[in-house]
Amino acid sequence: MKNQRKTSYPVADVIVNRWSPRALSGEAISKQELMSLFEAARWAPSSYNNQPWYFVYALRDTPQWATLFDLLVAFNQSWAKNAAALVLIVSKDDFHKTGKPSRTSAFDTGAAWENMAIQAVSQGLVTHGMEGFDYDKAKKVLNIPDGYTVQAMVAVGKLGQKNLLPPELQEKEVVTDRKPLNEFVFEGSFSS
Repeated sequence: MKNQRKTSYPVADVIVNRWSPRALSGEAISKQELMSLFEAARWAPSSYNNQPWYFVYALRDTPQWATLFDLLVAFNQSWAKNAAALVLIVSKDDFHKTGKPSRTSAFDTGAAWENMAIQAVSQGLVTHGMEGFDYDKAKKVLNIPDGYTVQAMVAVGKLGQKNLLPPELQEKEVVTDRKPLNEFVFEGSFSS
């Protein structure tokens, strides 16, 4: 799908071309392709260089796939079944060195996820982040200890044809625009 987004100010094409399609081809990706996404995440900024992010993944057609796929709600299963990989994103709540709470662990982990998403675009892949899964079950079945927060799950793959989606999702499969800057950027003080 050709991207027709227009920016108000110049930004890198890889950022503007990132979007979250649900139409995935069902084609496999290599472990090396997926590891490049994690390598990009590795280089994200974080408070005190804490690097609080963790990823649990499953490639399609592996024994681990069913474990992650079964965490998804039925709606997300209806399209994520064509993903090449599923990735659960987790953050550590405390600083590694001091054990004190980190107020920015989720923020920092979000930066790592964004690096993954942008790297995916540069590799010709797409990603779609999801909150529609069982967080408590994920923590239990994936052995995530206390002190760590399950943040999101991501479907990774190659772009597919939107006619492969269930009919109710086909009309939603469009590249969306963004709010104008003046709705969320304020000089001097917050305004709503």
